[in-house]
Amino acid sequence: MEKMILGRYIPGNSILHRLDPRSKLLFVFGFICIIFLANNVYTYSLLVLFVGLIILLSNINLRFLINGLKPVLILVIFTFFLQIFFNKEGSVIFSLGFVNIYEEGLKLGIFISLRFTLLVFITSLLTLTTTPITLTDGIESLLNPLKKVRFPVHELALMMSISLRFIPTLMDETDKIMKAQMARGVDFTGGPFKERIKSVIPLLIPLFVSAFKRAEELATAMEARGYRGGEGRTKYRLLTWGFPDTAVATALILLAVLLIFLRS
Repeated sequence: MEKMILGRYIPGNSILHRLDPRSKLLFVFGFICIIFLANNVYTYSLLVLFVGLIILLSNINLRFLINGLKPVLILVIFTFFLQIFFNKEGSVIFSLGFVNIYEEGLKLGIFISLRFTLLVFITSLLTLTTTPITLTDGIESLLNPLKKVRFPVHELALMMSISLRFIPTLMDETDKIMKAQMARGVDFTGGPFKERIKSVIPLLIPLFVSAFKRAEELATAMEARGYRGGEGRTKYRLLTWGFPDTAVATALILLAVLLIFLRS
């Protein structure tokens, strides 16, 4: 099983590492919205160049990001073929028996798969360049206005951050359990579909037990350190919005304007 990079943090001193977590969170949410403006070769080429520049500024190896895409590759491939076989618009570019591949279906399949890949890269870079503590502080700061209506902002931010960081932990745990079960003769890849479903049960039960055990250990550790919620808590590191954060927001706005201008 390939390692999931979403939720992991890689220490560094790049421009992305030094950005305020609030600007990175706003950028990711904004990028998720404006990526749907792309609808032709020019707009998607612009998005690819933009994401490539961000990866370059993060000082994170592109090969590492591509390897981290492998766990969700099956979803990308499924989306691609879904568009190819079910979209009947445009002229036929390939025909074999009852299978017809249309021009619009192929184009949409490539575009949607590329969109999904870029979203995975951007969201992965958020966690790869942001520590769990600063990510929690950033979420809490952005949701701070909700405190006026007695919304548990601190608890929600902490819960979201812990959930995100548990993703790679659970993936690693799944990998270990799978290898242990395969050593005992369990086959997860071969045999009929019904047998594969049955073989997943020995994997799910120990995974749930391990997840509950880790959650209990985390709760015990937080209680031992005197955690009592967000009331009265002070912060060791204060968030500061600087010029690079403003530059990131400006770049996102310019990207949105260019995408609107280049749309078909």
